[in-house]
Amino acid sequence: MSKAKKKKKNFYTPMILAIGLIALAFIIFDQLITKNPARTTSPAIETRNCLAASAKYLDPSIPTEERIKDLLGRMTEAEKIGQLALVEKNSLLKPQDIADYHLGALLSGAGAKPNPNTPEAWLKMVENFNAVALKTCLKIPLLYGVDANHGHANVPGSVVFPQAIGLGATNDTELVKRVAQATREELLATGIHWTFGPNLDVPQDIRWGRVYETFGSNTQTVTKLGRAYLNGLQNPNSDWPMVLGTAKHYVGTGAMTWGTSINENFKIDQGDSQITEAQLRLTHLPPFQAAIDEGALSVMAGLNNWQGKNMAAQRYLLTDVLKNELDFKGFVVSDWYGVYEISNNKYQSIVTAINAGVDLVMLPFDYQQFTADLQKALRNHDISPARLDDAVSRILRAKFSLGLFDQNQTKIDLSILGAPAHRKLAREAVRKSLVELKNKNNTLPLANNAKRIVVAGSAADNLGQQMGAWTVEWQGIDGNWVPGTTILSGIKQAVSANTSIDYNL
Repeated sequence: MSKAKKKKKNFYTPMILAIGLIALAFIIFDQLITKNPARTTSPAIETRNCLAASAKYLDPSIPTEERIKDLLGRMTEAEKIGQLALVEKNSLLKPQDIADYHLGALLSGAGAKPNPNTPEAWLKMVENFNAVALKTCLKIPLLYGVDANHGHANVPGSVVFPQAIGLGATNDTELVKRVAQATREELLATGIHWTFGPNLDVPQDIRWGRVYETFGSNTQTVTKLGRAYLNGLQNPNSDWPMVLGTAKHYVGTGAMTWGTSINENFKIDQGDSQITEAQLRLTHLPPFQAAIDEGALSVMAGLNNWQGKNMAAQRYLLTDVLKNELDFKGFVVSDWYGVYEISNNKYQSIVTAINAGVDLVMLPFDYQQFTADLQKALRNHDISPARLDDAVSRILRAKFSLGLFDQNQTKIDLSILGAPAHRKLAREAVRKSLVELKNKNNTLPLANNAKRIVVAGSAADNLGQQMGAWTVEWQGIDGNWVPGTTILSGIKQAVSANTSIDYNL
C-alpha cells in the first residue's frame, strides 16, 4: 500500500466514523419514536418549575378573567391542545394518558358505566380520573360529562323523571326548574359537574325519532322551559354547587328535512335543515338566546347540516352569530364524532371545525391522532395560536365558574340519589305530564269500583319501555328490571278487588 493511499485512508476514516455515528443516532432515534409514538405528540414536562401552589389562578378571590389570563400564560402548547379534547372514558388506553396528553374533559357515552353500576362506583371512577389530572404541573381539573336527559338515569337507584316531551306537556316552568335542581343534586353526588342538556331543539317533523328529547314544537314553550331547566342546573344562588348545562343542538336541528340524512341508517336524523336564515332566526334561535341570557357556558353544535353544510363547519353561525352577535362567552362543544362528518379528511375536518368556532371536540375516540393533527395545524399555521388561546380560555372560564379549581367544593352525600323528596317530585311531574285527549261520558277518572277494565299495549306492563331511552343504556333496557310501578300494576292497585282487569298485549 503506497503512502498516498495510506494518507487517503487516514483522511476519510474520521469522516466515515462520524457519518456512521450520525446514522446510528438516527436509527436509535427512529426506533425510540416507533416504540414511543406518544412522545411525538405529548412531550412530558420534566424539568419545569410549576410553582402551582402559589399561582395566581388558584386564588378564588381573584376575578375569573384574571385567573384565566394567568393560567393561560403558564400553559404550554401541549397543555392547551389537551384542553380541546373530549374523550369517551372507554377510549382511554390508560388513565395516565389523562396526564400525558393533558386531557381536559372526559365523558361517559350512553351505556359507558363503571362496573358495578352503583353510585359508589360512579363517584370513585370520576374522582380517580380527576386525581390523575390534578397530579399534573398546573393541576387543571377535568370536566366530566354525561347525558342526564331525564334525571341521572345512568345509575340504578336514581330518580327517573319524565322525558323532556312529558315536561313540555306540563308547560310548568317552576316544575321543570325543580326537576333540573333534583337532577343537579344527584349528578353532584356522583362527582359529575356537566350534563349535555337541556335540549332546545324545536322539532317540526314528528317522524324524527328524537322528538321525545325535546320540550315540543312551540318556540315559546321550548324557550321558557329550556331557560327554567338551565336555571335549575346552574343557579349560583342555590346552596348547591353548579352543574354545567349544555344548550343543544345548535341550531335548527328540529328543522331537518325527511330523506336528507347523511347516515344510511336514518331518514331524517343527521339531515339537512333546508330553511332560510329568517326561518332559522324566528323559530330555532330564540331558545339559545334565552339560554345565554340565563348564563349558559356550554353550547353543543348539532349533527345536522344547514343548507348543505355541516353545523360544526358553520363559521357564520358559530362565531359570527353565536359568539359575536349573541355575545356567548362559553365554549362550543361538538356532538359525538360530529367534527369528523365534515369531510373524509380528519386533519382538514379538525382545522375547519376549530376555525369555524368549535372549542371542545367530542372526538370521542382517537385523542392521539387529534393531538398530532392539532400540533401539525399550529405548525403549518392552519390554526392560529390566537384561536387556540380563545378556545382554551372559553373552556377554562367554565371550569373556573364551576369552582373546579377551588378546594372548598361541597360534598354531596350519596343518599341523595333516589331521595324521597325527589321521588315525590317525579310523581308530580308524571301526573302533570299526562295529556287527556278524549274523555267521553266522563270515563276518567276511573271509578275504583268499575266492573271491568281493559288494558292494552305491550308497554303497559314494561318499566323499561315506560322510562324510555337514555336510561342506563342509549335505548334503555327492556323489561321490569328495576323496582317501580307499571301502568298495569298501578291500575290494579287503584281499583277494588271485585274489578275485572283484562290485559291484552
